[in-house]
Amino acid sequence: MRRLIVFLILLTAPVIGFVAAIATAQPLLFQFDSSELYFLDEKLNSEVEKLAGYVGRVQKNVGIIKYTLEEQQKQYREQQKLLQELVKKSQEQKKYSDAVYEQKILARLGAPFESYESKNVQIKLFKIHENDYRGYIAKVKLYNPDVIDVVLAKGELGESETTLEAVKRELAIFGVNAGGFYRTSINGEVQLLPIGNTMIDGKFVTGFTPSQDDLFFSGFTRDGKLIGDKYYEKEQLLSENPWEGVTFVPILLKNGQPQPIPEKWQHQKHPRTVLGQYANGDLIFIVIDGRQAGWSNGITLEEMQIKLLELGVVDAYNLDGGGSSTFVYGGKILNRPSDGHPRPVATNIVIYP
Repeated sequence: MRRLIVFLILLTAPVIGFVAAIATAQPLLFQFDSSELYFLDEKLNSEVEKLAGYVGRVQKNVGIIKYTLEEQQKQYREQQKLLQELVKKSQEQKKYSDAVYEQKILARLGAPFESYESKNVQIKLFKIHENDYRGYIAKVKLYNPDVIDVVLAKGELGESETTLEAVKRELAIFGVNAGGFYRTSINGEVQLLPIGNTMIDGKFVTGFTPSQDDLFFSGFTRDGKLIGDKYYEKEQLLSENPWEGVTFVPILLKNGQPQPIPEKWQHQKHPRTVLGQYANGDLIFIVIDGRQAGWSNGITLEEMQIKLLELGVVDAYNLDGGGSSTFVYGGKILNRPSDGHPRPVATNIVIYP
């Protein structure tokens, strides 16, 4: 539109200037005979007629452009309205799908014996009671990924504390023991150091260590998504955008497929701690008691894979087990650790209210 106006001005400028010159001409400066005046008058009329025709065409074109713009704006408004309706339907469908999926999960887990929900997280607790083992399950829906953390014992590398102590110290509502660790002596003082890779707040606690002997790294991205695998290169792990995580062995499920159990870990009943995830992103924590005749003998990793598949879990990782396996909720240890008391460990996973 601006180009049309500018062009119109440029076109009319010579004519307007010529007319203005005639209107202001002085007799001493300009003298014409009648034939010259007639010629100029005819030329001026011709230019004015051409200009009038051009202005008419411009007005017509402007009208078409205005109409076209109005139509475009109308179509744009209709498209935006349609998009908003589709987004609304999509959101309604997602809520419906999430509700249906939730019902399917709960149909497999049974009725929760305890539930907690805040603006940050939803936690539902379930009991497992099979023929020769017992345990607890927590299904966790993160509304705010900041509420889940991997924590070092007493917040320091080399320290040790029980899962219950970690949960209380962190003012958390829930917690389980996490990665494997080993004992060492430094200057005559016994210290507990995590094995493999441990990551807190996006940083490696002791640097990167390539996977070996079936050790995996499993943890969470900044937005709370569960990740895990065997990582042989640092860049390979960092490409997953890890934020928190620990190391142990072995991987149980990947994308709903059971993974091979290393021979040295096969067919052994022990207490277990497992971290997993459903297809909708909900997390699942399982602690199975063991080594306690008359209460719970423990579970093999093969049996655990079967149970996870029965529950509909798609990804799962075996965390440190045995006497370390501890399930804490609401300031209490709910399971029965096989040592008869909670074992101090190097790392825990906690969830805040």
